[in-house]
Amino acid sequence: MLNLAAEMAGRHEVEVVSVKKTKDKPFFPVDGRIAMRHLVDARAGARHVLPSGQVRTEVALWRLLRNLRADVLVTTRPGLSVQSARYAPREIVRIAREWNRPAVPGPVQRFYPRLDAVVTSNETGRGDWARLLDDELSVHAIPDPLPAAPWPRSRMVNRIVSAGGRLVQAKAYDRLIRAFSVVADKRPDWRLRLYGNGPEEKRLRALVAELGLHNHVYFMGATSDLAGEFAKASIVAVPSRHEALGMTVVEALSCGVPIVAFDSPRGPAEFLRPGEDSVLVAEGAGEVESFACALLGLIDDERRRATLASGALASASARSAQVIAGRWQELMYGLRSRV
Repeated sequence: MLNLAAEMAGRHEVEVVSVKKTKDKPFFPVDGRIAMRHLVDARAGARHVLPSGQVRTEVALWRLLRNLRADVLVTTRPGLSVQSARYAPREIVRIAREWNRPAVPGPVQRFYPRLDAVVTSNETGRGDWARLLDDELSVHAIPDPLPAAPWPRSRMVNRIVSAGGRLVQAKAYDRLIRAFSVVADKRPDWRLRLYGNGPEEKRLRALVAELGLHNHVYFMGATSDLAGEFAKASIVAVPSRHEALGMTVVEALSCGVPIVAFDSPRGPAEFLRPGEDSVLVAEGAGEVESFACALLGLIDDERRRATLASGALASASARSAQVIAGRWQELMYGLRSRV
């Protein structure tokens, strides 16, 4: 959303409203043209009139929505979108931006028809939401944008495989580590770098120790410049069981790095062109060995890596901030003309 806001700030007044402020400085860099504000200061030591955190948040959100003056409001999760449908002025175009199906569909089905549109990140999500809302509201698929170009570019010379994202079960880094144990045995000069943190880190570190990979697998921590780190790699691995956001995949493409991923339901295939920018591996029996073979196939074929890298850049161009912002503007202007 920050990438989209930065691109649109060149032609519009754009404000990002954070419900809760938990840090002194945002984790990701924010374009100076974007106005920023928060509704509740949730930092340690902050003083408040209302004692309850939940009540304080709900009152602050209600006040914002009731008094909002804007042409378009985009909310980024169902809890906020329901409140937008209930309280934001009807003369404002109200759009719900969705990446996942709602955990509790009842309020969504009741209040979303008051909105003007739902926007998902891919066609599968668009179909899910269209069925959920039973055609009572227009649903559109617009992918997430990359940051403004120029993008960092891999020189494809480092013997590094990278992976990035939250260290959680859904990302399935355990099967990547097991696959890389096969790679390390056959190509010991290659390294695996894992970017991110999360509740699975302790278990994954234990697995690395169990497999004797301490000289081959490195935990790099979280970074606000994942694309810059991917540009140091020659392959990006995506072992996820599903990829609702897909920003990891798209950022890898923008660096001109080929991707090896599992062909999971609702997985990276939503964002890739297998054979042109990536290699997909079937899940199921022997999946770890198959993933290792796919990695080794690219490691040993420099020409194929270069071909897929070129395809990755072509795929990324369709996700440029300028292209994606243009699609959002077309939708916003069309909805605005009907208000």
